[in-house]
Amino acid sequence: QYSPDNVAGADGDIDPTEITFPGCSCRTSSCVVHTCSCLCRGENYNSLCLRPAAEEEEYARPIFECNAMCQCGESCQNRVVQGGLQFRLEVFKTEKKGWGLRTLEFIAKGRFVCEYAGEVLGFNEARRRIQAQTSKDSNYIIAVREHLHNGQIMETFVDPTYIGNVGRFLNHSCEPNLFMVPVRVDSMVPKLALFAATDISAGEELSYDYSGRFHNLPVNNREQKSLEEGNRLRKPCYCGSRTCASFLPWDSSLFSKP
Repeated sequence: QYSPDNVAGADGDIDPTEITFPGCSCRTSSCVVHTCSCLCRGENYNSLCLRPAAEEEEYARPIFECNAMCQCGESCQNRVVQGGLQFRLEVFKTEKKGWGLRTLEFIAKGRFVCEYAGEVLGFNEARRRIQAQTSKDSNYIIAVREHLHNGQIMETFVDPTYIGNVGRFLNHSCEPNLFMVPVRVDSMVPKLALFAATDISAGEELSYDYSGRFHNLPVNNREQKSLEEGNRLRKPCYCGSRTCASFLPWDSSLFSKP
């Protein structure tokens, strides 16, 4: 079933459509940085493109868009991801990777491309679904972990297996042209937004790094050992990049016993 936005999962633990954020009181067509409560952490976008992080920033800043409660207009510059698809994309059959997704037009670096939308699950339901899968099943469940400055970790689980959008057809690449950013609009449940990491030509396949390691720290020794031990369970990677790791990323956390 196609859905452009996240929906509540079968466990009903999380409702991504609930509006819990207060809106800004800007009565202008477009909000201004530092005077708008949604932009108190700085500007998010510049001409529809995601503002690149400053070199001195050790961590990525959280992104909050203006929401349904805001008094600014729909043309506000801080309403990008919520606007949905702006480019013509095509689902196509790849040679080795099953279905894939490509763009039919040029996409400039920094532009929002699409969301990875589906059922938003709680941890227990995500683990139940993962453990019920066989080696022949395709796994669409994504676990996004955000590390906060105080040491806490926020987890978001999205499963587009049964309800989702075109994002479910995106393949992994060890040298991707997209990267994922959690963007919050109406509540703390983020939209998993994919932005162009570079200029993308018409006809090019779209991909992102399933491990979320794009722009993040390199693999440490402990993670490397875990990956090597899990090689027998991992699926081969056919991205064809120069730095291909030979296997798709592996995360054993949802396979562990309670």
